[in-house]
Amino acid sequence: MNYDPFIYRYTSSRNLVYGSRGMVATSNPLAAAAGMDILKRGGNAIDAAIATAAALAVVEPISNGLGSDAFAIIWNGGRLHGINGSGRSPASLSRKMLKSKGFDGVPRFGWPAATVPGAPGTWAELSSRMGRVPLAEALAPAVEYARGGYAVSVNVSRFWKRACREFAGLVGAEHAGWHGLFGHGGNAPEPGELFRSPDMARTIEAIGATDSADFYSGETAGEIIKFSDLTGGFFSREDLGAFKPEWVRPIRVNYKGYDVWEMPPNGQGIVALLALNILSGFDFSRHDSPDTVHKQVEALKMGFADAARYVADPSSADMPIDDLLSASYAEARRNEIGSGASSFASGDPHSGGTVYLCTADGEGNMVSYIQSNFRGFGAGIVAPGSGISFNNRGLCFSFAPGHPNELAGGRRPYNTIMPGFITKDGAPLGPFGVMGAYMQPQGHVQVVMNCVDFGMNPQEALDAPRWQWTGNLGVSFEPGFSNSAVRSIGEMGHDVTVASDSYEFGRGQIVWRTQSGGLIGATEPRTDGCVETW
Repeated sequence: MNYDPFIYRYTSSRNLVYGSRGMVATSNPLAAAAGMDILKRGGNAIDAAIATAAALAVVEPISNGLGSDAFAIIWNGGRLHGINGSGRSPASLSRKMLKSKGFDGVPRFGWPAATVPGAPGTWAELSSRMGRVPLAEALAPAVEYARGGYAVSVNVSRFWKRACREFAGLVGAEHAGWHGLFGHGGNAPEPGELFRSPDMARTIEAIGATDSADFYSGETAGEIIKFSDLTGGFFSREDLGAFKPEWVRPIRVNYKGYDVWEMPPNGQGIVALLALNILSGFDFSRHDSPDTVHKQVEALKMGFADAARYVADPSSADMPIDDLLSASYAEARRNEIGSGASSFASGDPHSGGTVYLCTADGEGNMVSYIQSNFRGFGAGIVAPGSGISFNNRGLCFSFAPGHPNELAGGRRPYNTIMPGFITKDGAPLGPFGVMGAYMQPQGHVQVVMNCVDFGMNPQEALDAPRWQWTGNLGVSFEPGFSNSAVRSIGEMGHDVTVASDSYEFGRGQIVWRTQSGGLIGATEPRTDGCVETW
């Protein structure tokens, strides 16, 4: 891409970071240091990604943990690979069962929201297939942080305080473990305060020593099932024992000469691809012009509408991915965009908090990786003695009878996490990602267009003020967005607001290869981000 590394048009205290032998970019300096440590000890980019992800489970528990799910896109052996590490719902759980218990949907907290954790098994699978060092070695920095303690970072403390307020009212035996490990009597750790979890250290050591078998079929699995049985949970040994990550082929669209890759459903990466395919037929002048934002918002509305209709567990639903991403369908949807704000239903293609990291090594391997508990600390459940905080990914199931994404036993729900990757003419440019629930596809579209359409360097592309579609006709703007542009966009019929801070607009990382074969990295000013390089 053509960009100037000396120009930074937006408020930021960060420059681009360059390296050659290895690079790790993520939202926490301690986690980035863990990945770099493994690179310098002989690991490759895959080992570094595992080390960074495991460390994030410890040092950023407000977004992810040992009970997370995970996705990754990897450049290895001259091509792209995808791994889906999202877990399934317990076999005994269903919409009808919850309905009979008085639920009108999946609750945010408690066992009905939890799906089988996929991150530990994903680490083991990546290590076995593509890693260079033993899994236990890659997990060693995370064990050290958990056992010896780490200094809590500024933004982790901020969101931990918010969680303590939100979780204060949770009662019942299933939530006692969360309060005991993370609740701190309602007083979250302050920035710089040390936090330790020997329980997490023991569990991570067992994952490393057994290539995750202990987590799914060993002693740790037994403790999970025992706790589930005692507190009204739904997990069985069969549910845990059946988990296995799935290797998949990433999906793509070509956006103005660049192939943008995302994970296929049940992930929501297709939302970004649908929007980019529509937007590829327009020319744009500025990232913050009213015309640009209007068309971006409208295209993403269509993408979300189609995803809400079609995205589900591919093992239980037929999804017309090729048709959705066809040029003819993009053209038909493009023609629906008018001069004013609209609401869109899904189309008919047959008719025509999350943590993100990226790594690279000097041998050509590159990893785009993301893992999440979905909503902050997840379901508010920690199995005693394990340090495992369970996700609440089940919130993404539909409660509508007959919907492809309907809650049913043994299904993977619609999943918001989405690692991105860009190639050009069959060669890797590299990984990128913007974390943050339904902000993710919106962040991907804005970052890609910032680079391709507006000539921004990777750091500029992350620094640039963002907007977020919030549902219906609502669009929220980050502080720093042009006031005149916001007014003009409101005059188009969008219901505009300006947010008081930047924390809801995603947190991204980029690691790309330069034309000379080196590495270039960028990270977010909206988080405690760090790029470690070698």
